[in-house]
Amino acid sequence: MDMYYHIRVKGHLDSQWSAWFDQLAISNESNGETVLAGPLADQAALHGVLIRIRDLGLPLIAVYQVPVAAGSTAPSDGHAIRGANDENDPIKSGHA
Repeated sequence: MDMYYHIRVKGHLDSQWSAWFDQLAISNESNGETVLAGPLADQAALHGVLIRIRDLGLPLIAVYQVPVAAGSTAPSDGHAIRGANDENDPIKSGHA
């Protein structure tokens, strides 16, 4: 079963990088951070994405798993990428 992740990095990425990051959605935020979001098959896939982030020299800010509703491939809140002001985002809400 795929797990859904949000990976926050410092800096912005063009959407063309999505293919290199296992088709994760890329959302550039106004604060200069980027969120990579989407399902990853397993821990090996997660580590592969983290290695690519390291190889690009992007500072890693946070990695967290997003709850997925049973039988779904999307986060339980229905959003592919949470916005910078979402109170449910553990990074933005200070609950990480």
